Amino acid sequence: MNNFVAAGLPDFFAPGIATAFLLTTLRVGGLLLTAPVWSAKTVPMKLRTALMVMFAIMIAPSANASADVATLQLTPATFLTETVIGLIIGLCASLTIAAAEFGGELITTTIGLSGAAILDPTNNTQGSVFSTLMQLLALAVLLVSNGHIIMLQALAQSFHAMPLGVVPDIRAAMGAFVPTAKVIFTSGLQFAAPVIAAIFVTNLALAVLGRAAPQLQIMSVAFPLQIGVGLLTFAGSIALMIHVMSDWTTGFNGTLEIFARAARVAVR
Repeated sequence: MNNFVAAGLPDFFAPGIATAFLLTTLRVGGLLLTAPVWSAKTVPMKLRTALMVMFAIMIAPSANASADVATLQLTPATFLTETVIGLIIGLCASLTIAAAEFGGELITTTIGLSGAAILDPTNNTQGSVFSTLMQLLALAVLLVSNGHIIMLQALAQSFHAMPLGVVPDIRAAMGAFVPTAKVIFTSGLQFAAPVIAAIFVTNLALAVLGRAAPQLQIMSVAFPLQIGVGLLTFAGSIALMIHVMSDWTTGFNGTLEIFARAARVAVR
């Protein structure tokens, strides 16, 4: 057993260590259920389970240091609490991905490519062209900015804000978290705003031209012109979208702080 402890593994025969490790695993499992990339359907369940155990072993020292391990008990309240905390951390990171996907849906509908669908490799389903593109772009930005590491760091720090065995006011915390989901719609609309504005101006110009020269077949050129203007506008604004996506940690930290404060547990 000393060899296992020396290797960094928890001493499961010590009082409360096994319970603490199980609760830690529940919080890690909640994160992997909703966190970007790790929650993808293409990730095998065996690999996800192995990652859950491995991450729990890595975070166990931080979790045990802030809790009264000897008094920990596995109850329905602690079971649900640890799972919900992990779920919220994963959801906070997923807000940017969802916003980018929603913006892609708006762009697809505005340009007029709603009928075109491609395979979404993340969810293993059919999705619209720009929705899938924006989702993959946001995932790439998140991984390049070490988002997977930031989520694990946030999970480790959450044990200082909400220690194992402490049952915070989850109802109030969830009530405070739900309004923050509006970022999906506000950010998604900001991503799609340049394309929406360009298409609106194009359609307005075509409408005026159609009234001024009724003999012109406006409808025959309106659809390809709308697609062309939309694609050019999207290409010109993609750098700005990436810049906005790269600042996702600000909203991530702010949402986690709102959740922790509403849970009535002091953030250390």
